[in-house]
Amino acid sequence: MIIAFTLVLLFAASDLPFRGDPDNQMNQEVSMTGTEVAGNYYIQEAYHDAHTPNIVTVILGDYRSVDTLGEQIVIFTAGLITFLLLRNRKEGEEDDE
Repeated sequence: MIIAFTLVLLFAASDLPFRGDPDNQMNQEVSMTGTEVAGNYYIQEAYHDAHTPNIVTVILGDYRSVDTLGEQIVIFTAGLITFLLLRNRKEGEEDDE
């Protein structure tokens, strides 16, 4: 099963374009539909829009802030539930002794 999965991954990866190719669709200024590629805008205008030298911070904190906030709420909720479950179990164990 693992060998079959590895073969499927290798077959899919063999069709991927070379990362350093300047003609790669990922490196184009305009997409196939004729619209501007968002990644190029992020790279060129990140510092001017947010005055932050770290492009990752600008993308996650400014451009995708609502999405990032949603992800943080999910992680916080999972952590809170885990904390409450573990705390509840410890209190129950002390009462049994």
